[in-house]
Amino acid sequence: MCGTAMCGTAHARLDGVLAGGVSRELIGAPHPVLTTQTLPVDAADPLVVAGAADLLATMRRSHRCTGLSAPQIGLGWRLLSLDVSRHPRTRSCAGELVVANPRLVAASRWERVREGCLSVPGLTGEVSRATRITVRGEHPGSGTPVTVHADAFEARCLQHQLDHLDGVLFLDRVVGARAVHRTGRGSGATGDMTSYARVFRYV
Repeated sequence: MCGTAMCGTAHARLDGVLAGGVSRELIGAPHPVLTTQTLPVDAADPLVVAGAADLLATMRRSHRCTGLSAPQIGLGWRLLSLDVSRHPRTRSCAGELVVANPRLVAASRWERVREGCLSVPGLTGEVSRATRITVRGEHPGSGTPVTVHADAFEARCLQHQLDHLDGVLFLDRVVGARAVHRTGRGSGATGDMTSYARVFRYV
């Protein structure tokens, strides 16, 4: 879907529009912002553009991060970021993106695969998601429409971030105790996981 040149062009465009962002601390479960539905934004609002720049900066500095949502940096806005260009399971690649008011408009070919989240460190879960999707939204700053056609890992990553914008964590989508797995990785957000009942009903 996109080659190296296109990904590089996207990176350069974001550096111009969303320059000067500040990396923020990642929010961990069970913080209420992660279970609250986000609000639509004016993509051209300078405050929204600044938030989008911070989201991009945070994604860039977060280890092994392929996408983030605004709630993960404490913002209740419909903003997500994405960059799957370095992931080994990537097929489609829209490059580095920040999308305002994203919405899923098409989905097909569902598959159950294990995934994790920086806001829920130490756990992964098997989640069924579409492997081919179309997402529409707006570019922060200009407000111009953007359409992303994604498949495989990129499609999964986008749906994971869209869930965040609706106050849904990946653990809310797993079915059964055997679909949740502990990992050796503890990096990511900090949070009092012992009080997060939706996690520990499974493990």
